[in-house]
Amino acid sequence: MKFAHLIWSNLKRRKLRTSLTLLSIVAAFVLFGFLSAIKQALIGGVELAGVDRLIVRHKVSIIQLLPESYQARMERIPGVARAVHQTWFGGIYQDPKNFFMQCPVVPEEFMAMFPEFILPPEQMKAWLQTRTGAIVGRNTAERFKWKIGDRVPIQSPIWGRRTWEFDLVGIFDGRKKGTDTTALFFRYDYFDEFRQTQNWGKGLVGWYSIRVKDPAQAAEVARRVDEEFENSPAETKTEPEGAFVQGWAKQIGNVALIVAVISGAVFFTILLVAGNTMSQAVRERTGELGVLKAIGFTNAQVLSLVLAESCLLTVGGGTLGLGLAWMFIARGDPTGGLLPLFLFPTRDLLVGLGISIALGLVTGIFPARVAVRLRVADALRRM
Repeated sequence: MKFAHLIWSNLKRRKLRTSLTLLSIVAAFVLFGFLSAIKQALIGGVELAGVDRLIVRHKVSIIQLLPESYQARMERIPGVARAVHQTWFGGIYQDPKNFFMQCPVVPEEFMAMFPEFILPPEQMKAWLQTRTGAIVGRNTAERFKWKIGDRVPIQSPIWGRRTWEFDLVGIFDGRKKGTDTTALFFRYDYFDEFRQTQNWGKGLVGWYSIRVKDPAQAAEVARRVDEEFENSPAETKTEPEGAFVQGWAKQIGNVALIVAVISGAVFFTILLVAGNTMSQAVRERTGELGVLKAIGFTNAQVLSLVLAESCLLTVGGGTLGLGLAWMFIARGDPTGGLLPLFLFPTRDLLVGLGISIALGLVTGIFPARVAVRLRVADALRRM
């Protein structure tokens, strides 16, 4: 009890200095939390990707299309259980900043391929019965306050340069926390019906998702798929779904590296600030430390006193900063849909707590060693 009283009294000795140091630590960990959430939003889909799914795209670029006829050929390849296609629609709802994914799909095949999307049976039945029907993720439905029965106009700058109107027949949820529920899916037959009157895009799709029978054989299946279409007018590149998602994220740079560099710079600065605070505190208490040693405090107790003070400062500030970050992040995507997986992963929260403890030990160890080496006679002369 007396030991704790000593620690608390030392921290209150210079209230302004302690408060400013604490605030800088809090700010650093709030920033750490937001950086972690942004990283999760941009590359978190890699973790949720199906281990038994592969993505087949055009070998040259994702924006180039593949023949619809490839689906039947893929499903005949040994090791392939199912294949479905999607196509990037790229539509605009009211304003270009209202970004979210839209894709034409074959309903039954699509829902069988992606069991992480939960759609009530009656809504699935309505989708199959409505040629202009569409389903949308819960996140986007709440964002635009859409409800089942609404008619949703989407302006397409790619397909026909006209306004497409969809009847909203279903709202799907994610089976797991973090599942992206921002996309809108509509019927491929409605989409292809329009293309039959056009001279571009007929019989072509964006990319394929294929499920392999044995995830351990995924690499071999990918090789077989690419060999099947080798030397054709539209050669393919087959890769794990996680790698495909990561490729999209890398279009804006190496997100993990950017976050690591920024976090490293921030914590290095905090290390200097907290270290300077502890060094000054020990220098100011040289005489008092000498008295403690004179009345029987051991070197181990003096070492523990300084380290405990340092750790209390960094862990307290870190916990408060992480808590504030979690509270703000829990309110959801601040961009209105651009970061649908915006959340603070438990893993990163624990990493943050570990960093706060490490900071306390590192910033306190050097002042603590000075205190341990302090001779009683020298300390008392400085009083």
